[in-house]
Amino acid sequence: MTVTIPDTEYHRKIRSDFRTFLHLVHMHLGLPDPTPVQKDISKYIMSGPKRSMVQAFRGVGKSHITSAYVVWRLLCDPEEKILVVSASKDRADQFSTFTQRLIQELDGLEYLIPSGEQRNSKIAFDVAPAKASHSPSVKSVGITGQLTGSRADLIIADDIEVLNNSATQQMRDKLSELVKEFDAILKPDDESRILYLGTPQCEDSLYNKMDERGYETRVWPARMPTQDQTVKYGGALAPYFKTLKGVNSGDPTDPLRFDNQDLLEREASYGKAGFAMQFQLNTQLSDTERYPLKVRDLVIMACDPEEGPLKVAWGPNEDKVLNELTNVAMSGDRMYPPMNIGETFAPYTGCVMSIDPSGRGKDETGYAVVKMLNSIQFVVACGGIQGGYDDDTLTELSYIAKKHNVNHVIVESNFGDGMYTKMLQPVLNKIHPCMMEEVRHSTQKERRIIDTIEPVMARHRLVFDPSVIESDWKTIQKYDSHDRLHKSLVYQMTRVSYQKGSLRHDDRLDALSMAVAYWVEQMSADQQATEDDIKSEWMKEQLTSYMDNAFSTTRENSSHKPNWIN
Repeated sequence: MTVTIPDTEYHRKIRSDFRTFLHLVHMHLGLPDPTPVQKDISKYIMSGPKRSMVQAFRGVGKSHITSAYVVWRLLCDPEEKILVVSASKDRADQFSTFTQRLIQELDGLEYLIPSGEQRNSKIAFDVAPAKASHSPSVKSVGITGQLTGSRADLIIADDIEVLNNSATQQMRDKLSELVKEFDAILKPDDESRILYLGTPQCEDSLYNKMDERGYETRVWPARMPTQDQTVKYGGALAPYFKTLKGVNSGDPTDPLRFDNQDLLEREASYGKAGFAMQFQLNTQLSDTERYPLKVRDLVIMACDPEEGPLKVAWGPNEDKVLNELTNVAMSGDRMYPPMNIGETFAPYTGCVMSIDPSGRGKDETGYAVVKMLNSIQFVVACGGIQGGYDDDTLTELSYIAKKHNVNHVIVESNFGDGMYTKMLQPVLNKIHPCMMEEVRHSTQKERRIIDTIEPVMARHRLVFDPSVIESDWKTIQKYDSHDRLHKSLVYQMTRVSYQKGSLRHDDRLDALSMAVAYWVEQMSADQQATEDDIKSEWMKEQLTSYMDNAFSTTRENSSHKPNWIN
């Protein structure tokens, strides 16, 4: 059945500009007129480049605006094929259902309603004027659903990245691979287009790397950013904000939707980090909270093999950034030497070596060598060895212990029930005899690592020898490019979060946390012993004073009776 496409003045008007059609949608939904920010977003959605990314603050209405855009595209060309992809199938279906309702309810769009023989479900539907095709006019699918075989003129990726599918590195890698399918689905046409809508979840977000894939990103935050904050957007801030008059940094950018009081209430509810992510589209503060270990809190200095300084002053001086060291930490996180070093040196209190066995060699065998002096921990070696129980690995670990004159070796015993220790002990005794014991952990690994290392780093009591950083970078070069960075100690340190499984590999970092924990426990024990000694001495003084007073004589009473006897 042939469907006549209306060509009235009314239809020509709403087809001429998407913003006009959006105004009509708002009227139908009983919403206020589109705000200036919504109009600017609409303009970009309508006329943006072939590969576009829209990042707008939560609640601005970018999803319903884009649903209206889908209807508008079908108004302009009923033969278009549109694919809607979301993080979940349910979310994609909601988008599709809302689009269907607009077609069914808006005046003048009756001719688009599917006829009896056409597809007409929330999963996939046609518009009446569309010719027969394997692909429906609009199809919704979850990002992990069946993408292969689809064909589309327009692909809308609506919030495909959420916490549930991007919390760990493995999840982010999987998501990054899934979206590559879009290019196979998109029709080879100059008018075809991929449009992303979303909010970054972390510094490693897929959205933050869209420019590397040829996408243009536009950002609309809820508050006017400062000059420094603007720089962090990397040129992605919508040009619209440059045209605003009388709006200062921190002021609401869309007061008709969220005024200052509303934003303050939401900031209190979401928290500082959550608000920065959801409303300012700024991942740096979120990552500060999520990834608490920063290399800027370390002190980088050469360590003497036998003795160390009693005082090391931390102070990040931008003029002394250690750019010569390869730094794989997050953007803006830099390494610094100490501000100054005390003149008094003393032999180290001791030297511990921690080992995190790899089992059968699937991962690295992580190790760390840490010396301690005056509550300062000096990391003189930390790395990973490909191997587990083999003689070469056991021998190499023993020679590392000898090189640094280690006097105590601790081994993670969770794997193999102590078998690793039994195999290492004779090799170690032959090369470098020293005390050796096992440690066992039962708490979540990521939480244990952070809770152990963060307090020491926060007090700037963790010193790294530059050779550790250099060796860390050098020793990961033997791995494949897709796995290389994940083997790095510095990368692991700056990407670990409380989320279980947040790291693909953690061998080197786990070994470091074991060594740090050893000295933290020793310091705690020493501190308790000191407190006990002080308390004991105080009690002796009090008892002596009491006894002297109790048995003292007075001028009025020359007898030797205690003065508390009447």
